[in-house]
Amino acid sequence: MTELLREASLCSEASDTLDPRDWEDLRAQGHRMLDDMIDYVAGVRDRPVWQPIPDAVRGQFRATLPRQPSDLGEVYREFTDLIAPYATGNVHPGFMGWVHGGGSAVGMLAEMLAAGLNANLGGRDHIPIEVERQITAWMREMFGFPASASGIFVTGTSMANLMAVLVARTFALGKSARQQGIGHEGAVLTAYTSKAAHGCIAKAMDIAGFGTDALRCISIDQSHRIDVAALRAQIVRDREAGLKPFLVVASAGTVDIGAIDDLAALAALCREEKLWFHVDGAYGALGILSPVLAPLLKGMEDADSIALDFHKWGQVPYDAGFLMVRDGERHRQAFAAPAAYLRRETRGLAAGASWPCDLGPDLSRGFRALKTWFTFKTYGTEKLGAVIARTCALAGYLEQRILAEPRLELLAPVNLNIVCFRYRAINANKINGDIVIDIQESGIAAPSTTILDGQLAIRAAIVNHRTDARDIDALISAVLEFGAQRSSPDDGIVLQVEPSPPLAM
Repeated sequence: MTELLREASLCSEASDTLDPRDWEDLRAQGHRMLDDMIDYVAGVRDRPVWQPIPDAVRGQFRATLPRQPSDLGEVYREFTDLIAPYATGNVHPGFMGWVHGGGSAVGMLAEMLAAGLNANLGGRDHIPIEVERQITAWMREMFGFPASASGIFVTGTSMANLMAVLVARTFALGKSARQQGIGHEGAVLTAYTSKAAHGCIAKAMDIAGFGTDALRCISIDQSHRIDVAALRAQIVRDREAGLKPFLVVASAGTVDIGAIDDLAALAALCREEKLWFHVDGAYGALGILSPVLAPLLKGMEDADSIALDFHKWGQVPYDAGFLMVRDGERHRQAFAAPAAYLRRETRGLAAGASWPCDLGPDLSRGFRALKTWFTFKTYGTEKLGAVIARTCALAGYLEQRILAEPRLELLAPVNLNIVCFRYRAINANKINGDIVIDIQESGIAAPSTTILDGQLAIRAAIVNHRTDARDIDALISAVLEFGAQRSSPDDGIVLQVEPSPPLAM
């Protein structure tokens, strides 16, 4: 077999490389793609936020495995016709459905540069690793963490929260848990979060081997923050029952309404009870960049770990999640796994005692740090903080529009940038659910829904830096129009918009 492979390789032509035969042709194609994507972002308001995928288009992605080459221009044509018009829509200022950042043209260009370098940031001695370490240093400065704190890029906060649970597991059980499992001692460990916390916390407990029953979901107060007194009481009950509390997960921007737990009180409780204090700051943690919002995050500087997403309020293109751990050595103990093929040298490409693969489960890691570095360097923290504060101001504007309109009802406090409301109607849950889908299919805006105390809410998460007051006004007008239609015998009518045009051909 080895001889056959050798002969096949020797008989192949030099052109079997994946590099182009004509670099100038590739250059022209690349310039065209870049120009088209810049036009795509610059002209985003000329298109629907989102549009349903026609069956014929969906059917194009049921094709068999391509075995022969295709012309790059033809492949790109398929992209412009079949992919670009039917994306999620979070680049559009009318996208308010989920906490998705809008990205930026600068981040897009940085992503292209990172792809060109094609660096693997699992380890070794190269500057992309230093770029990630630079971001970690900036995060230490931002959050008031010590110089010994560690940080690592991951896909998103769901992964960062899982990793934080694993670090806390090692903190509670020692390194032996990595070889022996959680055992009897681990079976009595309990963790705590609020009923408003993101579902990925329960999933993290599941994956970490504790099971979701080991997670206590504590009641919330009228502001949707964890009830600290109820938390303290539950910890006492669990200790009396022979259980061992080890972790509290606070929310800095809950998924439903953007509430921020009392981080200072939770930090003090965790110090008193000797518990690991983790903050799920998926998007809210970056509020630290705004002088207006930073006071709401007091206590986060005392966290043992923080998870956040640069691709939300930071406007970095997907994906760019991040985990910070106050005690870098504890972080390393939870993940480092020496191997002969990962041998560290004192010089050469394998130099460096600490590699990013020691801080997480991934050995193959993309250069997420570059688009984040470009974003922070290009815009600066003051500009990013102002953009974050503006999204909250727009949420306040939407709140006032709702309060001034008798046909609408506010369903939750507006803490940051998320507004939950509904159209007043008989059978309100059904009608408001239909209204949201009608608006999405119209292309006017893209809100989402959530359930608050049994009531279905229209949920507007204002994250995109491109969103302004006219987008809020368009959302309100659409809710009122579709609400009137759904409340009349003519329900089911959907506003019509022109289909999204393809990119330049």
